[in-house]
Amino acid sequence: MPRGEGLFARLSGWFEHTGAAALISGGEHARFSYLMAEPAAETELPYTDAREAAAVLAEATAFVRPQDHRDDLPPFTGGVIGLAGFELGLRLESLKRRPFRIEGRGAWPELVVRLYPAVLAFDHETGRLVAIGRGANEDDARTACERLIALYEATPETRPLQGPLADGKLRLETPDDVHEDKVAAVVRQIHAGDLFQANLARGWTGRLKAGVTPGDIAAALHARGPAPFGAMLRLGERAIVSNSPERFIRLDASGHMETGPIKGTRPRGPTPEDDARLAAELLASAKDRAENLMIVDLMRHDLSRVADIGSVAVPRLNGLETYANVHHLVSTVTAQLAQGRTAADVLTASFPPGSISGAPKVQAMKVIAEMEAARGPYCGSLFFIDAGGAMDSSVLIRTLAFERDDSRVWQFRAAAGGGIVADSDPRDERIETETKLSLIRSVLEGH
Repeated sequence: MPRGEGLFARLSGWFEHTGAAALISGGEHARFSYLMAEPAAETELPYTDAREAAAVLAEATAFVRPQDHRDDLPPFTGGVIGLAGFELGLRLESLKRRPFRIEGRGAWPELVVRLYPAVLAFDHETGRLVAIGRGANEDDARTACERLIALYEATPETRPLQGPLADGKLRLETPDDVHEDKVAAVVRQIHAGDLFQANLARGWTGRLKAGVTPGDIAAALHARGPAPFGAMLRLGERAIVSNSPERFIRLDASGHMETGPIKGTRPRGPTPEDDARLAAELLASAKDRAENLMIVDLMRHDLSRVADIGSVAVPRLNGLETYANVHHLVSTVTAQLAQGRTAADVLTASFPPGSISGAPKVQAMKVIAEMEAARGPYCGSLFFIDAGGAMDSSVLIRTLAFERDDSRVWQFRAAAGGGIVADSDPRDERIETETKLSLIRSVLEGH
């Protein structure tokens, strides 16, 4: 088995493989990163398809066998990788739906689930790269492993591209003054008692330079600011790249669930003193702490729908986490999965994530639909469900959606937002969107 030091240097080349997928863990607590390609099966739920999302997801994960779990292997040993777009939540809540498109092209599916029979798992602690295969018998599993190893060894190592990777400046969809007006409108709705909090975002669009691919963007983002839930997924002529710091829900094989909602943001400071001051300011902010607490309560409610009675707990509230360009307040909510429930049940009971919708969730989703364009992958989730029943999932913030046009150039859309509460300041909220997009923008615009 080849060593794994070159995994991140292969991200650009890996994108060229059929059905390429990568879960790219980075930062202080990184443990496992994964590469997959050439899925054995794929299920989609198009915007025009009237099927129930829960039934589609349950059918796509019917292969799960909890007895297949092994403690001596990484959490993901083969199984499904899934992409749930934000608008899947509208379907789950029987709300009015709308399609996500890039530059007026075809509607994206609301759910994609792919079965991967083999995975390359890189252990950041040991530096080992392990190939794991699954199949109807030992020969099939070995063949799947050998095929994935061959792909890995044939993928060239490259250095992340430097300089501007986009063909010009990003184009802002919602001007500053319009976004501030929308924030003010949400604040008025909150004061009127319509809701407590809503996440409001705005988008930026652009196109990559000729010859630059989403794989190049994934490699550059990881090199500049590795995040715990980085990811890359190729969907034919579409793709997503994410540099997300936020977990949605993790489920281990024993049924332990954990979610890590993020609410509260400050930029990094230019000097160590400024950086420490901004971090302390965030920790002391009553507004940001209250915003975080609202989403903690929402996630406690969502997990309780599939958890043993009395098992929901909050072991960490408003903890500080620091990333390449921002400080965040992050809490942890845990619970024990109820007997007979599965990872598919967890996803459908809790999607979309509370941190990027609001409270109450359904009312917040209605407000978002009135004030924003369709989000697509942004604020959705990328997840794996292991053949042994474990699951992990991200909140797709710091995320780009790509689609290749007729000239073979990749068009993209990125977005950034924040939670609006009763005492939100429109200008501050607008600046927060710029702070959150700053790393992606820097990579694309080359500064």
